[in-house]
Amino acid sequence: MSTARRIWLTGASSGLGGALAQALLAQGHQVAISARSLAPLKLLERQFPGQVLVVAGDLTDRDQVGAIGQRIEEHWGALDSVILNAGTCEYMDTRQFDAGIIERVIKTNLMASAYCIEVSLPLLRKGSLPHLVGVSSSVTYLPLTRSQAYGASKAALRYLYESLRVDLAHEGIDVTVVSPGFVDTPLTAKNDFPMPMKVSADTGARYIAERLHKRPLEIAFPTLFISILRVLAWLPMRLQLGIAKRMVRQGEQG
Repeated sequence: MSTARRIWLTGASSGLGGALAQALLAQGHQVAISARSLAPLKLLERQFPGQVLVVAGDLTDRDQVGAIGQRIEEHWGALDSVILNAGTCEYMDTRQFDAGIIERVIKTNLMASAYCIEVSLPLLRKGSLPHLVGVSSSVTYLPLTRSQAYGASKAALRYLYESLRVDLAHEGIDVTVVSPGFVDTPLTAKNDFPMPMKVSADTGARYIAERLHKRPLEIAFPTLFISILRVLAWLPMRLQLGIAKRMVRQGEQG
């Protein structure tokens, strides 16, 4: 317990966040867990007595996020790590372009993260070896079909964290971007297309948890899938477009 940290983890009720909460608690950390669904958080509180601080709420509501920050400060006084994992995904149909989808996804993925960062930074500044971790996505390496809303929100998150990394470096606050490939979660279970090299939530959570102490600039997985995407991202844009268009045609035929 001498290396235990005070961590705030969002999106902790299920999927990658739920598995990551289990992994961090098993390592002996103190974890404040946030999600809209209270029941899974209370279950974790019972499973790990004395380690869990339940701070449920709607992270798209700035006032609720502020109240969560106040509760954490009242209980711990500071934070050592913040892992912003909460998010959503909706796919677009450009034949019936709906800006409302982009608005919803941006609100949940980008603005909610910004609200959390707003309340986190003062607490991190009072913590030990402060570390800000944001979950983006491997979709930001390459534009993919139907991913306009999700990809735009995650690309914005990547830029936000990487820019913060520059400005927070002089304060000793490290920033890590997490870039998962396909992870088997309730959210991805709704996908109607093949998900190559999909990993379980437990596998993804262990991969992240085992690397956080190294404070890397990025944690990306699975390795082979990420390597393929990075190679494709280096191709000429016309070739990238040709590959992406083939994916669209295959989807339409299916």
